[in-house]
Amino acid sequence: QVQLVETGGGLVQAGGSLRLSCAGSGRTFSTSPMGWFRQAPGKEREIVSAINFNGGRTYYAASVKDRYTISRDNAKNTLYLQMNSLKPEDTATYYCAARTREITIFYYVEPETYDYWGQGTQVTVSS
Repeated sequence: QVQLVETGGGLVQAGGSLRLSCAGSGRTFSTSPMGWFRQAPGKEREIVSAINFNGGRTYYAASVKDRYTISRDNAKNTLYLQMNSLKPEDTATYYCAARTREITIFYYVEPETYDYWGQGTQVTVSS
C-alpha cells in the first residue's frame, strides 16, 4: 500500500513560481515510476511530467517543457515539481501518482498505468 500526499499548491500571479511536493509512504517508493498530472474543470486529466525510479529518465508535456522541472529524492520518499513562468492556463488541480505493479526502468504517461494517486493540490494562476 502506498499513500501519496501533495503539498505546495496555491494562488500565484502569472509569471510566478510554485514548487509542489508529493510525500510517499511505503517501501516501494524508491522503485516506482512517478508522475504529475493535472485536471482543470471540464477537462480530462492530463500528464504534466513523469520520471523513472531513479530520476534518470524524465518526460514533459509540450505545454510545460522548459518551464517545469520534475525531480525526486528517494531517501526522503518525495517527488517534486518546480513550476516557473506560470500561466493562467496552468490553473488546475495537480495530482501525483505512483506505479508499483512491477520493477521497471521506464516512465509512464497514461493515467491508467498508475496504481496510486494523491488527493491533489490546487494551483491557481491569476492574470
